[in-house]
Amino acid sequence: MKTLFISIILIVYTMKAETKLFPELQTYCKTIEGEFSRISEERKENLKKIAAYISEKYKKGETVNLTFICTHNSRRSQFGQVWAKIAAGYYGFDLRKIQTYSGGTEATACNPRTVAALKRVGVRIEEVHQLSAPVTVANNPRYEVRFAEGEPPFFLFSKKYDDEQNPKKNYAAILVCSQADEACPIVFGAEMRIYNGYEDPKRSDGTAEEGKIYDETCRLIARELFYVFYLCQNT
Repeated sequence: MKTLFISIILIVYTMKAETKLFPELQTYCKTIEGEFSRISEERKENLKKIAAYISEKYKKGETVNLTFICTHNSRRSQFGQVWAKIAAGYYGFDLRKIQTYSGGTEATACNPRTVAALKRVGVRIEEVHQLSAPVTVANNPRYEVRFAEGEPPFFLFSKKYDDEQNPKKNYAAILVCSQADEACPIVFGAEMRIYNGYEDPKRSDGTAEEGKIYDETCRLIARELFYVFYLCQNT
């Protein structure tokens, strides 16, 4: 009887939750699964490790904490934080149990080009200022992020990966740039540390190509994180 009770609890816990993405974002997300074949086998092996970490903790009923780390916490790590949360919602995970964060080896500001790229695909982002959670760097806007009906917002701003608002233990550190990978051979408190790097879209800043490059980077990171949660859903 005890075993049956535990089994029922696990089934209820892992049932697909209803997350209603905003319509424009939902339309965008529906096209991503068709691009999984564009991910190289080498990259897929890396992504499978992240999926295995998430699946193991989630099936145990533990909160999954994912911290995306790059140098300045302004572009790639911010994309990672946003897309991991959206992908979890898209595939029906309990979003209370999937918490995403980002940080850098130093704090600067969330780049407005990053924000613009996310807005173009249907993520709703507004600049806000909250005295209860001040930023510690001048000219470092705080953005409220919404992606689904009825879901509470979360916030983007640049900070170091060990900022007080990020987890100090029981998390996966996903390093998304080579400089951060080299600067952080050990990420204290992390249960898993993995390098999954992307080329910095900063290279296009101030050029006629910047919108295109940021959109491509945004979609690339979305594609790989959707693949991760697709694997989690099917394991």
